[in-house]
Amino acid sequence: MPHTLWSTAWQDGPAAEPPGRGTEVVVSVTEFVTHRPWTTFSVGAAGMRLRRTWPQTPGAVGMWLWADVGPRMNRSGSITVWTAREHLLGFVARPDHRRIVHAYQGRGTLRSATWHTPFTGRTALRESAWRLLSGDGPWPASGS
Repeated sequence: MPHTLWSTAWQDGPAAEPPGRGTEVVVSVTEFVTHRPWTTFSVGAAGMRLRRTWPQTPGAVGMWLWADVGPRMNRSGSITVWTAREHLLGFVARPDHRRIVHAYQGRGTLRSATWHTPFTGRTALRESAWRLLSGDGPWPASGS
């Protein structure tokens, strides 16, 4: 079944000044599939609250939130771009992020992929993430 994916507009982070072409960035894609579709709305609301803090998130270049608006409407997540892996790890460890993860533990399945890539523009980064989310490209194996 084809996926109908929707995303927010790009949200700048404090490191949003476009990196020089070819500068390495870290891309992280998350997907949370809820066990019950109605949970997706509260997950999305939590993501939007975190998104409001994005302009003050150290090392954040930018991000999109996304949702699958297909029949089940139970998939959503984020595509984030960072200057370095330690900034991504700092965000994941933040108390507000940890509270959200804890609140939805057991209510769905999370998977993520993270990779380093030369910055070639937002469009190229989004397209590579979209291939994973749409099923047109394989998710990396765990530990990759």
